[in-house]
Amino acid sequence: MIGFLRLLFLIVLGSMLWVTSWASLRCPLFAVPRDVFLHPWFIATMFDAYWGFITFYVWVCYKETAWGARLAWFIAILLLGNLAMASYCLAELSLTPRTGSLADILTLRRERVGVLGPTLAMIGLVVIFLALRAAP
Repeated sequence: MIGFLRLLFLIVLGSMLWVTSWASLRCPLFAVPRDVFLHPWFIATMFDAYWGFITFYVWVCYKETAWGARLAWFIAILLLGNLAMASYCLAELSLTPRTGSLADILTLRRERVGVLGPTLAMIGLVVIFLALRAAP
């Protein structure tokens, strides 16, 4: 199971990096037409995505006992979405032996801030800052 989960989240991370790179090369982040932002299905999709991010974050908040880690992962997840979520899962899986149980991944709590969460939060903030500066 651990090996399968590692592969799954590597695929999620890789595909998200590919699709966001592909989209960024074709259209700046904030150059999406106003009609798209106001479309009911776009709004519904954003609600769906962000409620999913919050749901995932509740689990992260349980697992991470340090408030610095909780804050960093909150920012990273809200700004980078599935890129941050797949990274978190891969980080957790890297701490779990191949013979470890799913319960270990889901329930073991961490008392560290680490560097991944703050790094991803900073990357998310920089991306948003640069996108806002480039917006017309």
